Amino acid sequence: MDALAALLEASALGQWARGSAIAYPVANVAHLLGLILLVGGIGVVDLRLAGLFRQLPVDPLARALTPFALAGLALLAVSGLVMFSADAGPMAASNVFRAKIALIALGLAHAILFRALWRTRMAGWDASPPPLGRLMAAGSLGIWLMVGALGRLIAYA
Repeated sequence: MDALAALLEASALGQWARGSAIAYPVANVAHLLGLILLVGGIGVVDLRLAGLFRQLPVDPLARALTPFALAGLALLAVSGLVMFSADAGPMAASNVFRAKIALIALGLAHAILFRALWRTRMAGWDASPPPLGRLMAAGSLGIWLMVGALGRLIAYA
């Protein structure tokens, strides 16, 4: 990871992210917007799947908010790459950053597993959400909130 970080930091992207007066601040704001879209979109769906807001049907809610969560994830990836490239060496050595990356991988794997297990059985959730599904939805929300918290803690580690 250290060699890749050094290459990225020395790249044109890294030089631009460090040298531009606006690149890093704009990437930082975009990263925050991406987090809002991701956690705002998937967070509401996760809360519904966990059992809250039962008056809202699951399927239309998920169809309406999942695209926002996916757009947020894409924005996080692009803006995160810009910010990482500005200072990749020290970031790659940070335990907080490494924990954040590990949780992102866990969150993505969790989302894929959730989709594989429950995609075809979501209609029944309006009447009676399964306990394992509810637990997985709550876990998803917890993972993404921890990713956001670790992201903020990177500056202090």
